[in-house]
Amino acid sequence: MSKNTRVDLHNHTYLCNHANGSMEEYVKQAISIGIDIFGFSDHAPMPFDPKYRMDISKKTFYETEVLFLKEKYKNDIEILLAYEVDFMQNRSLILDEVLKSKVDYLIGSIHFIQEKNSNLWGFDNPEFIGKYKEKNIDDIWIDYFAVIEEMAKSNLFDVVGHLDLIKVFKYLPKKDIRIIAKDALKAIKKANMVIEINAAGLRKPINEPYPSKELIESAYEFQIPITFSSDAHSVDQIGFMYNEVIKLAKQIGYTKCTIFKNRDKKQLTF
Repeated sequence: MSKNTRVDLHNHTYLCNHANGSMEEYVKQAISIGIDIFGFSDHAPMPFDPKYRMDISKKTFYETEVLFLKEKYKNDIEILLAYEVDFMQNRSLILDEVLKSKVDYLIGSIHFIQEKNSNLWGFDNPEFIGKYKEKNIDDIWIDYFAVIEEMAKSNLFDVVGHLDLIKVFKYLPKKDIRIIAKDALKAIKKANMVIEINAAGLRKPINEPYPSKELIESAYEFQIPITFSSDAHSVDQIGFMYNEVIKLAKQIGYTKCTIFKNRDKKQLTF
């Protein structure tokens, strides 16, 4: 393995119902573009929003297939097994079968904010974009980062998925983002979690990685470790804008990224 390791830890499969391409095609593509460590982290099963996640009946197949590919391509690439788990304020929706899985890491992500009427708002779904205009934008961001803080304090996960996903449609706060996120970052640090620099934002209306440069700088000040992700939902998205993302991390001062094995962390030079 080269001294500067290329890492991509957040990638999906067709099993989540909104990605395409075979899992082996993903691996072959990762090898072809020089990824050294590649993580499958598909949307975990959950009794909610089934259109956008793996069904519990596919869980064993998913894990078995990842481990099969890990062995098959062990001389070409290191493959890791993980899940991206939606942190829900209604904890009963987070399955113990997932949390207790024998995986290398768990990504905790927020895709829903629970409103006062108990409805769940899927804020990154274009179908529900109208809600951004129904409420003060600063309040939306404050609510979102309060859930991020709650997720960190749960101590269930290893990686924070797309830290500032709330910016996806370019509805940005008037208040300083770093102030809004400060308590969440403190909780992330205390929980010994890792933040991914996720290139998927460069494919979205916001057209910048998750998180923003300002929040990566804040994470660096808190000495929060990072890892890298393309959040691929298709073969051509693997390693998306990788060089641009690592350049940004280096500009801020990072020189190492984190990988995982059996929930243990290891730092590598990128």
